[in-house]
Parts: sequence; C-alpha cells; structure tokens
Amino acid sequence: MPKAYWISAYRSISNPEALAAYAKLAGPSLTAAGGKFLARGEAAVTKEQGVKQRTVLIEFESVEAAQAAYNSPGYQEAIKALGPNAAERDIRIVEGI
Repeated sequence: MPKAYWISAYRSISNPEALAAYAKLAGPSLTAAGGKFLARGEAAVTKEQGVKQRTVLIEFESVEAAQAAYNSPGYQEAIKALGPNAAERDIRIVEGI
C-alpha cells in the first residue's frame, strides 16, 4: 500500500496565538496517529505562482491512516483550538507513488 502525504498550505494567518494553541494539540495528535513530520515552516524558495507561506508536510502509512488522523478526537480538538477565522489554509492528502 502506498504511503500518503498530508500537505497543509497556509494562505494567511490572522491569529498567531490560536495557531500556537492548535499546534500544541495537533502535533502530538498527528504523531500519535502515525504521522511523521517531514517539513514545517515558511517556503524557503517559491517558483512560478508560488506564495511564500507556511507549509506542513506529514507522511502517513496510507491515505486511510491520514484520514483517520484528521478525524481523530485529538485532531478535532486541535481544530477547535484553531477556531474558524484564525487561519486560511488548504489541506490535501496525496497518495504516494
């Protein structure tokens, strides 16, 4: 079964304190669900239409494992801590090749 990659791209962050509260909960929750953080931070270089934004890349054993991590009670608690307007972001789960 191919691995899966969770990519979070932040378009904007309007409440850094809420993002910090989210990160305190999200990191341990996703790691406990089998996630391995591969990259986290602002883009070092952007090309073409790229935006210099915060990006997070997490590896999971499968798409199903990544989806289960997203739906887990711990991660849902992290989303509540982030709140609805603290950040505009795009989360994608991509199957590896």
